[in-house]
Amino acid sequence: MIETQRNLGKVGLFTCFIAGLIIGQVSAADLPKESVLPLAMATKAAHATVDKCLADGYRVSVTVVDQGGNIRAVLRQDGTGPHTLESSRKKAYTSASMKQPTAKLAELIAKMPALQGLQRMNDHMLLLAGGLPIKIGDAVVGGIGVGGAPGGHLDEACAQAGLNSIGAAPQVEATK
Repeated sequence: MIETQRNLGKVGLFTCFIAGLIIGQVSAADLPKESVLPLAMATKAAHATVDKCLADGYRVSVTVVDQGGNIRAVLRQDGTGPHTLESSRKKAYTSASMKQPTAKLAELIAKMPALQGLQRMNDHMLLLAGGLPIKIGDAVVGGIGVGGAPGGHLDEACAQAGLNSIGAAPQVEATK
């Protein structure tokens, strides 16, 4: 019994030694690279979004999140309903997480009832129009969500103005 314990102890030490060798061979070049949404871009997009909605006569809230759904910028225009903050945050989170406009996700669920569970995947999801992923090059670096305009398509148009201001890939077709 004692001999078995000694052998197990040696195996454990050997395993730790091998693991140390393997870990020691990892360099920074072996780590995955991740694009991030700079604060300056997030705030620029948020301001362009509220400016567009205000010019169109709508008072809204806008939230910009990074690819992990963490808030980078939030603006709430004067006179905007209190619910708009939460809806803008959830739309931004959903579009960043799912890497799709929230309007497309809502349409998909309407067409395919088997996907209804997406709405309840977690408490941060909101599948209403007004959330767009922020795609720079090939990377989705975040999401932008708008709440408060009298229709999701209007929220979405304002969000697209925010994307345009930072050179992000368009997510909504331009209206004539």
